[in-house]
Amino acid sequence: MTAPLWTSDAALAATGGRLTGGVWQAGGVSIDSRTLAAGDLFVAIPGPTHDGHDFVAAAFARGAAAALVQRLPPDLPADAPLLVVDDAMAGLTALAVAARTRSAARIVAITGSVGKTGTKEMLRLALSAEGSTHATQGNLNNHWGVPLSLARMPAETAFAVFELGMNHPGEIAPLSRLVRPHLAVITSVEAVHMEFFGSTLEIADAKAEIFEGVEPGGGAVLPRDNPHFAFLANRAAAAGIGRIEGFGSHIDAEARLLDCAVDPEATLIFALFDRQAISYRLGVAGRQWALNSLAALLAATGAGAQLETAAAALAAMTAPKGRGQRKRLAWGDGWIEVIDESYNASPVSMKAAIATLGAARPTSGGRRIAVLGDMLELGHAAPVLHGGLAAAAVDWSIDRVFTAGPLMRHLHDALPADRRGGHAGDAGEAAAMVRDAVRAGDVVMIKGSAGSRMGQVVSSLEQAAMPPKPAINGN
Repeated sequence: MTAPLWTSDAALAATGGRLTGGVWQAGGVSIDSRTLAAGDLFVAIPGPTHDGHDFVAAAFARGAAAALVQRLPPDLPADAPLLVVDDAMAGLTALAVAARTRSAARIVAITGSVGKTGTKEMLRLALSAEGSTHATQGNLNNHWGVPLSLARMPAETAFAVFELGMNHPGEIAPLSRLVRPHLAVITSVEAVHMEFFGSTLEIADAKAEIFEGVEPGGGAVLPRDNPHFAFLANRAAAAGIGRIEGFGSHIDAEARLLDCAVDPEATLIFALFDRQAISYRLGVAGRQWALNSLAALLAATGAGAQLETAAAALAAMTAPKGRGQRKRLAWGDGWIEVIDESYNASPVSMKAAIATLGAARPTSGGRRIAVLGDMLELGHAAPVLHGGLAAAAVDWSIDRVFTAGPLMRHLHDALPADRRGGHAGDAGEAAAMVRDAVRAGDVVMIKGSAGSRMGQVVSSLEQAAMPPKPAINGN
């Protein structure tokens, strides 16, 4: 029988609160009554727009085992099982600290301008082949997502992977000190969140905060091809990290990409890990995925996994939602393929997605179509960075580029006339434009920053797709 994640006594000892309503045990931790599973401990976090205390009753209605609160919500039964603390967010953090303290797991923390979530998912797969593995769900990588992810870590976990995010200086250091990883991974340093930074060097400095929480004797995995590699390596060494390894195409990388072949469904990789040559199949398409798989495998082996076992596990990798998911939709007298990259965007990830579209193989005279929304938080360089995508679209033989948003107007204007699909003011307008233009055989890639809401274009195509044709004569 699986041990409970938290008992009332363990949670009480961790938080120093007080119990009302009797003892309990919880199998999970939730801060959202809408997604809470029966048996979870509900933590009532006061937020900027909603206060979790207003949803405690709803949490109990969904089967919550107990609630952690900083004040007594109205309209609850007198015997409702509550853990009352002075501050609910501090209570959640206390659970996180206790979960980390009781754990003997080998822990990896991942940050980077792009590729964090995909690398985290690859590493989760690789480590799961060796033992019980806990990982951040989705992209719960901020000041409340990281404590929540830690508080959800079972005591018997063998390996754990945590994603750490930021868009301002000073945000990663406290998260790293909370997680206390044995290995720190930085996937990339790119021109992302430039609205809040003066240069990519400043971004590198903020990413290097991850080294502050690394356990004694720990290691770092760094992007060897990045111009800030030496800076990051020096920061890691200054933090007392003795084992520093690089990944990439650079001749000095400990994990070196020698070659990769990208097809519509997967990437075949040939790489060198120190002096060991290895080939493996990755279940998602794209050179950027191949490079980040090297980081995942370096981290996996650093945590104690066998290289061959970890690499073989990556064949089962699938793209997270909005990060390269492929969907085949019935359309007209045939099909279209949609590459959903709508979760987020930066100049480097835009170019990588365009390259992936360029490697796609349309059918029946179909076209490669890119639908691109604004990249946000790029500061004063935004117009030039948007217009600069035109070269990639031409180099990768993209047949039509549809653009949405005021910043993407710069790309539309920079494109050759025969590549312009059309420009829309926003994602909603673009959705109608693209829906009318797409025809059977097309491959359509959709990407933009989360605030550009390019997921509307994906949803529009899904809703417009014709249902599959019925079978004839039972075939």
